Amino acid sequence: MPTFAYTARDMTGKQITGTVEANGEREVAAILSEKSLFPVNVKAAATSSSGSLFGRRKKVKGQTMAVFYSQMASLLRAGVPMIRSLNVLAEQSSDAVLKEVITEIRNRVEDGEPIGDSMSRFPTVFSEMACNMVRAGTEGGFLEDALDRVGAFTELQEDLKGRTVSAMAYPIFLFSVGTVVLTALLVFFVPKFDMLFERLRKSGQMPTATEWLLNFSNFLQNYGYIILIGIVIAIIAAKMKLNTESGKQFADRAKLKIPVLGGILMNLAVARFCRVLGTLLGNGVPILKSLEISGSAAGNRLLRSSVTDATENIKSGESLASPLRASGHFPPSVVEMISVGEESNSLESVLPDIADSLEKTTFRRLDLFVRLLEPIMLLIMAILVLGVVLALLVPVLKSSTTL
Repeated sequence: MPTFAYTARDMTGKQITGTVEANGEREVAAILSEKSLFPVNVKAAATSSSGSLFGRRKKVKGQTMAVFYSQMASLLRAGVPMIRSLNVLAEQSSDAVLKEVITEIRNRVEDGEPIGDSMSRFPTVFSEMACNMVRAGTEGGFLEDALDRVGAFTELQEDLKGRTVSAMAYPIFLFSVGTVVLTALLVFFVPKFDMLFERLRKSGQMPTATEWLLNFSNFLQNYGYIILIGIVIAIIAAKMKLNTESGKQFADRAKLKIPVLGGILMNLAVARFCRVLGTLLGNGVPILKSLEISGSAAGNRLLRSSVTDATENIKSGESLASPLRASGHFPPSVVEMISVGEESNSLESVLPDIADSLEKTTFRRLDLFVRLLEPIMLLIMAILVLGVVLALLVPVLKSSTTL
């Protein structure tokens, strides 16, 4: 149960402060009234969430959130009151974090706070886009439709994320297994040949490739732990750097420079931007606020910078398409469709179509990239293993011919 800090006065006018556990501010007022105290200020205690699940900033799975939005829309559309709907969803939720968050939202809604504002208090659970769409739906009288669209959008985003992860899973597996196999060969197998080739080394007949291989193997065997420590330190340093704004800017810029994959990542970011912007505009969110949210939701800071420039243009009364075209990050076909949508005043319906088309094309490219990547990685691993085998086999054959 949440804890609230209160400031109250007793019958003599003396100020009293303290904390009390209650389901909401209304219940706090009732508890204080029973004690003959008159509340002056009541607010959630700063420590009340420190030990709670949502106080530790835990997230909820996207698929779970998609189900929540859809069920909430269905309950409201069936005529179930808001408070009762939240009670039902809290009771049936199997996710402990979401259960606690829904309970807190219900308490705040009972105290008269709009549901969109209550949701915005939990940014790790509810996205900014979802909160703004719920606010727009509440004000415009189409909350059920807004929740349905948020649910459908969340489910689609999870599907796209799952497809991307599954597409890259096998190449990553091949790379990991190949690295382990090569490391095992160099550390445990190759050093056993060092003594066998001692005679060739003394006579100066040792092949250069074999000498390099043995030296590298001995280095790994003797100083491998230093390399491992260095890799761990480098990973920690990289993570710390990526937590800074400059590091994130560098990472977003570096991603786009990866051959083939950079274009795929940018197209996916553009598609995400178009879908979020179209969804927000279609739910009555003002265009400036929609651009701010969709630029952040795109997932790339270079793209967000371009959208910020476009926002400034719109404030000056200009079009959206011109600065997007000038940025160079948006495909010409996308910019042209946005321009047509602006001219025909149908941007909110054009943008989801752009996202659908771009995602379909991009995933075809991603599938092709992964299909080509798998045999290329297998070929590279085979060449490396063959190189190790040949480097060991040549001196063995040379030794046998000199006997």
